[in-house]
Amino acid sequence: MAKITRAMELIATTRISKAQRAVEAAGPYAREITRAVSALAQRVTDHPLLTESENPTRAAVLVITSDKGLAGAYTANAIKESERLSALLRNQGKDVVQYVVGRKGVAFNQFRQRAMERTWEGITERPSYADAKEIASVLMDRFTKDSATEDGVDEIHIVSTEFVSMLTQNAASHRALPLEVEEVDAEVLEAEQGGPLPLYDFEPSAEEALNQLLPQYVTNRIYFALLESAASQQASRRNAMKAATDNAEELAKTLTRQANQARQAEITNEISEIVGGADALAAARAGSE
Repeated sequence: MAKITRAMELIATTRISKAQRAVEAAGPYAREITRAVSALAQRVTDHPLLTESENPTRAAVLVITSDKGLAGAYTANAIKESERLSALLRNQGKDVVQYVVGRKGVAFNQFRQRAMERTWEGITERPSYADAKEIASVLMDRFTKDSATEDGVDEIHIVSTEFVSMLTQNAASHRALPLEVEEVDAEVLEAEQGGPLPLYDFEPSAEEALNQLLPQYVTNRIYFALLESAASQQASRRNAMKAATDNAEELAKTLTRQANQARQAEITNEISEIVGGADALAAARAGSE
């Protein structure tokens, strides 16, 4: 068993580096599109994708889990975060529409007979931009519909796992739509961005640019969440398999020690019986003489 878990640990270790490189490669584009959308949001205030509904009644929650097991508490933490978010949304009077990525999350809901609007399986270990685009198109289609008459949704939330380090992965939830516009001091924002903010000039208009950019922004948010979740999944699996390997080796040492002790006790007992028999035989011979 230790050899099997050791092999799985090595496989997960090699896959972590690939997943990390994918996250790092997607990072610059994610940052720049976020900065562009932020600049647009400051110029456009009445866009439907930026304006919160006066009386939101339905929210979509996208939960990213794993397709395979043996990954420690990775899927359990994501499900717990989605349960917490769903309870919060229901307390606010909103109906929750669940979208689930990963076989483990699908199985969790099916076992409890919970409704799921749409599911995706087999994409969590190596997510592609096409997968993210498909998910985003489904969610955007529901978001653009009227929640009162066309079975649409007023909000879109994403529950994923953020990759902090090889030892730390945090399940978190974020609202993708409508965008949360925050007033931030320019100097503070420049310090966070690591340089002066770019000056954008939008043609033909900021509204039209926002219409074109927002679907790409949502797709990129989902894609980046999938990539981070994939890296977190492999890191969690590596940690779980390392712990299983250590436990198996420790158990093997303990059982070997117990077997040696039992063997030594058996040998000692046999020696004692032989010595006792020899003493009895010697005593019997002395008595006969």
